[in-house]
Amino acid sequence: MKVGMISLGCDKNRVDSERMLFLLRSAGFELTDDPSEAEVIIINTCAFIESAKKEAIEAVFDAAKYKETGELKKLIVTGCFAQRYPEADFPEVDRFLPIAEEEKIAAVVAEEMGLEALSCSGQGRVLTTPAHYAYLKIADGCNNRCSYCAIPSIRGKYRSVPEEDLIKEAARLREEGVNELILVAQDVTCYGIDLYKKPALCDLLRDLLTIGFWKIRLLYAYAERITDELVELIATEKGIAKYLDIPLQHVNDDILRKMRRPSTGERARAIIKKLRERVPDIAIRSTFIVGFPTETDEQSEELVRFIEEGACDYAGFFIYSPEEGTEAYDIKPRTLKSVSRKRLLACERAQSEATVAAQKRYVGKTVEVIYEGIDFDRQAFYGRTEQNAPDVDTKVFFTASFVPEPGRVYKVKITSSDFHLYGEGEEL
Repeated sequence: MKVGMISLGCDKNRVDSERMLFLLRSAGFELTDDPSEAEVIIINTCAFIESAKKEAIEAVFDAAKYKETGELKKLIVTGCFAQRYPEADFPEVDRFLPIAEEEKIAAVVAEEMGLEALSCSGQGRVLTTPAHYAYLKIADGCNNRCSYCAIPSIRGKYRSVPEEDLIKEAARLREEGVNELILVAQDVTCYGIDLYKKPALCDLLRDLLTIGFWKIRLLYAYAERITDELVELIATEKGIAKYLDIPLQHVNDDILRKMRRPSTGERARAIIKKLRERVPDIAIRSTFIVGFPTETDEQSEELVRFIEEGACDYAGFFIYSPEEGTEAYDIKPRTLKSVSRKRLLACERAQSEATVAAQKRYVGKTVEVIYEGIDFDRQAFYGRTEQNAPDVDTKVFFTASFVPEPGRVYKVKITSSDFHLYGEGEEL
């Protein structure tokens, strides 16, 4: 029997999907990425904001068509949408599976198809990333009660994965050829507080460094929990990427209070200054919400000025999404969507200019690049430096007198820049 998986949303969701794929394969199911061949399709959904919910619904409708045009007999929905809306009226869906029951996915598929219960065991994942990098989910849930966010009500309280389990998983990934390990959680800097009664991210990093990855990358660090110890580790350990994703969300103090964020604009500037002074070659990424209820033109302009200062090398911007059940849902007045869109474009323009300016510092330097593919339009190879996360940041395009191997690291002399970097590769 062929089973297909559609994974939506964040890379934390991706890890959950990869674990379910492993369980399905170990139970004897054949996996397929062609939905027209699948007898069962599982959609692992997101429901964080309105656009994610729409994407989940569209994915359900698109998949359901294969009941008429393909081999599809059963459609199963899991993940955040299934958790948040367990009673959703979708006749196209045969089963909504709560997040807590995802580990039973093989038995659920067997039950839906009228098969005998199938056994599966062991720990593992079927990677859906390129073979040279993978995500390590170090915790689930969140204790931060941001007023706009539904994640705590969907995923529950913050739950760290025991360090010994993470070390075993990371070692397996390295044995499978993974060269770059990307740590993810709703807040990686909170890791260990529930299990060990103290922040334990630095201890975890030191143990992961012994496994031998090219780089270990950190995504989603809360500014207030970035300790001097962590800054020092990033500065001194070659195996930790000079990169940090710090979701600031805004810099105006009044908006931050209404968001129930623990930071201020001054603290954000202070931690960024500390990072850049101690780790001069660090790249900082952030995310910001525009159009939060009551946001004024002046408050939006304050955010644009912050971006224009070059605080972040990269950033993503999102229009506020009113989510039922959150505190911010009742905050009035809401910002008009037309106004929010204009503010979004202003922020994006400012960040694009800041990114182009930041890229100039690499011209004339030789950098390490993990090779990922060929851009035929540009007639160039491409990859990423340690200052680039997959999918969301800029790339390095380069020419070479040799054929590089995907996942291997090469030296590239940077000769020019715009939004991306361009250079010439050097033979190993």
